[in-house]
Parts: sequence; structure tokens; C-alpha cells
Amino acid sequence: MSADLLWLVLAGVGAGLVGSMTGLASLISYPALLAAGLPPLVANVTNTVSLFGITVGSVAGSQRELAGQGARLVRLIPVTAVGGAIGAALLLSAPAGVFELVVPWMVLLGAVLLLLRDRIRVWSARHSDPHSLQPDPHARRRRGAWFVALLGMGIYGGYFGAGAGVIALALLSIERVEPLAVTNAVKNVATGAANAAGSIGYVLLAPVDYRAAVAVMVGSLVGAFIGPAVVRVVPETPMRWAVGVCGIGLALYLAAGALG
Repeated sequence: MSADLLWLVLAGVGAGLVGSMTGLASLISYPALLAAGLPPLVANVTNTVSLFGITVGSVAGSQRELAGQGARLVRLIPVTAVGGAIGAALLLSAPAGVFELVVPWMVLLGAVLLLLRDRIRVWSARHSDPHSLQPDPHARRRRGAWFVALLGMGIYGGYFGAGAGVIALALLSIERVEPLAVTNAVKNVATGAANAAGSIGYVLLAPVDYRAAVAVMVGSLVGAFIGPAVVRVVPETPMRWAVGVCGIGLALYLAAGALG
């Protein structure tokens, strides 16, 4: 194995570990592909294809958390998959400049939502009466807005993806109260669906570097399998704040790149 491919396998392990825990895999894998000599567009599409290993590895390592989540995933996967396909189409057909200016704000919004999760839950509880026999007149509207936001996350995930997991984790954390490990496992499946849909388009139409993609995919599968076990034992609040702060850092980094 050449030094470049070994480097990409190791980067894939780190990306899989970080991605399955926080959703920031591309923060490691994308720069590694650039460092290996791939042009930015090739690195981007290769990165999207390669990180499907995170979905496989994290699902295999999260069987405990995903038990009983089947009906929920059946609702989520089509939405994020359609978004991923739209995102891939945008990357291959639309000017990159405009979308790249929006991307940092999307990541920043996801990070802030994640940090303010508990306050948002309190606000939502205050504006609904759980003891009322009448249906909440705003529930359908909130649900629709949540699915639109999830679709937007899928579009972003198919287009570029760095920080898509932060946005998904925030949306899923607001949706219901549950252990972070469960939310994180569902997040990995939701973002994986967007990633898979985008990857199909890239495999058919984009200049994917398959040697690099396989190297990162092998590493990310291993890292992602380990990640859920780590999430089970890490305290929830520090973990959530670490992801949120890293998400804000990523948003600033992407903003600097788009404006520079």
C-alpha cells in the first residue's frame, strides 16, 4: 500500500470515529483528500462517496440504540435521501459560489440549535398544553417546518456535507427527549441516507477517485463502528457542547473560505 493510501485509511478511521460521534467527519476526511493531491471538486465528490462507510459502521455498532426505531427511520430516510439527491444535482449543475455563502450559516444555525436545545424544548412545552383534549393547532405547522428543515439538511449533506451531522443532531434532539446515544444513532442513519443518495449521482456523473474513496471508506467503517460505544459512556452535556462549539468553529472556517 502506498503512503498516500495508508494516510487516507488512517484519516478515514479518524473521520469515522468523529463522524459517528459528532457528525464532523468531513472536517478530517476532506482536508486529507486535498492533502493527497485531489482537486477540490474531485475531493468533495470522493469524500461523499467514501463516507458511506460511516453509515455502515455506525449502524453495525449502534444496534442497541436503533432497536425500536424502525418506524421513525421509515419517516426520516425518504426525506433526507431526496434532499441528498437534490444536493448532488445542485453541485453538478448550479454555480457553487452562492450556495457556499449559505453553507456557513446553515452549520452555524445547527450548532446554535444544538446548544440551545433545552431552552427550545422549554419554549415548546410552554406553547402547548399536554393536558388539553383539543389538538394543538400549531403542531402540524411545527411538524411541517421540522421536515422542511430536515430536507434542507439532506440537500446540504448531498451538496457538501461538512457539518450536516451537527444540523441533523440538532433537529433530532429538538424533536424528542431521549438519550443522546439514541439520537446520535438515528442521526447517523438520516445523514447516511442523504450521503447515499448523493453518492449515486456522483458515481454516475462525477469524477470520483475510487482508489482514494475505498481507502477512506475502509478506515471510516472501522472508526464508525467504534464511535457509538464511545458515545454510550461519554456524559451527554459535555458531548453536546463539544459538538456545538466545534460546529461554530467549522461555520467560521467555511465562512472565511467562502469570503476569501
